[in-house]
Amino acid sequence: MREVAFIKNNKDKWLDFEKAIFGKQLKNPDELATLYTQLVNDLSYAQTYYPKSKTVLYLNNLAAKAFQKIYKTKRQETNRFIYFWKTEVPLIVYEYRRYVLYAFLVFLSFVAIGALSAEYDDAFVRLVLSDQYVNQTLENIEAGDPVAVYKSGSNWGSAFGITLNNLYVGILSFVYGIFGGIGTGYVLMENGIMLGAFQYMFQKEGVLWESVRGIWIHGAMEIFAIVIEGAAGFILGASLLFPKTYSRMTSFKLGVKNGVKILISTFPFTVAAGFLEGYVTRYSNTMPNWLSVGIILSTLSLISFYYLIYPFIVNKKIKKQYAAISK
Repeated sequence: MREVAFIKNNKDKWLDFEKAIFGKQLKNPDELATLYTQLVNDLSYAQTYYPKSKTVLYLNNLAAKAFQKIYKTKRQETNRFIYFWKTEVPLIVYEYRRYVLYAFLVFLSFVAIGALSAEYDDAFVRLVLSDQYVNQTLENIEAGDPVAVYKSGSNWGSAFGITLNNLYVGILSFVYGIFGGIGTGYVLMENGIMLGAFQYMFQKEGVLWESVRGIWIHGAMEIFAIVIEGAAGFILGASLLFPKTYSRMTSFKLGVKNGVKILISTFPFTVAAGFLEGYVTRYSNTMPNWLSVGIILSTLSLISFYYLIYPFIVNKKIKKQYAAISK
């Protein structure tokens, strides 16, 4: 059967099921189960005969969402907090994984632009970071403590202030996604260029390693979280620009709902990064290399696993479960 005929023959059924799951057209459990079984069968057929088609992606996403809606256990419902972090967020991240990729590509591109601009324009770093900050940092480098700026203020005061600022940046990055993702792109651009110019300044002064072993103690989770928040903003923007089979308003509501969940999931990492910056980074020049590197690798591995690897594990598990149910 040609794919066009396959879609034409089943489109009404899929839309009916979609409305039953996400709309207000309530159906009895037996009818829903029957529709779900048919949906899984259609997915299996599409995977066999149209493996690279967008139809497969559509049916797979619909089946995954339907499974979450229909087959939640009472234990999951009573442990909503655990379910949110353990299953719901990873499944959403998996569904929108290409937006995570887009956010990383945009951010890293601007990091490269920031570093290259700093290399070919001596005034660029001062333009981005301000004369006061650059002069203070150069004085710290001459004094033998490149990251001394992180020692100013009290531990708790620094941690609190930095955390609030980073939470604000993350929320702003998401909300700005309402402008078709352009606002989110601007936030990623601003932070990416700043990071690239910032690190190049230390490279030029010959203290790149000293800066890395200090700054990235908190920076690993802080920067990673900013990128994930950017992905949430792109999801919001895409929900308006590309509603797919939904009405634009329904698509927007789903974009807000899923984007907010991803945004909220970054908050613990942002808080942890603020704690590390206020209480640990200031001692980086006195701690052994193995300890600072260990903290950096541990924090980077944790957040990378949660957003880049764990979603695939959860999705695979869910697919096995609803495949078993459909038999």
